[in-house]
Amino acid sequence: MPEPRFTVETAKVLAEVAHNRQKDKLKRPYREHVLAVGDALADFDEDIQIAGYLHDIAEDTPITRQALLDMGVSNRALAIIERVTRRFHDDPDDYQAGILYVAEDHDATLVKIADNAHNSLPERVQALAEKWPDKPQTTRYADARPVLYSAVPRAEVRLILQRINPHLLPELERIVPE
Repeated sequence: MPEPRFTVETAKVLAEVAHNRQKDKLKRPYREHVLAVGDALADFDEDIQIAGYLHDIAEDTPITRQALLDMGVSNRALAIIERVTRRFHDDPDDYQAGILYVAEDHDATLVKIADNAHNSLPERVQALAEKWPDKPQTTRYADARPVLYSAVPRAEVRLILQRINPHLLPELERIVPE
């Protein structure tokens, strides 16, 4: 009998369970975010999709690297997850340095683009602005996009944005013209 394999579907279920009781800043179920990020990467290979679903698992849950390896998560998917996890960066508080570090790796950049795009949905940005009116609407996410969009082929960015946040497509055109 072949050994069970860790699949994209397994990652999706693990993400749902691991983040089940968590809420985002707007008090919405956090699992909706991780599922949206994974779903946005459907045009890419399994390791990238798995990393998309599990991109926040090392940051927001007690699940360890070893536990993921024991479950059968590939070394490549795990490397992507670790690269996008801020607590593993040299200076976790330096967001821009973290973005530059992520942008050194093609696969991690794709995951971060999906994460950034979901966090930048117009309704989310609007709800955050209403909740915290004293904070400017221009966020670190907007500052990160030129770095991320320039680090991978434009067509790949387009695929992700079409799935998760088409509102960002005009910005992609400005940042990386054809």
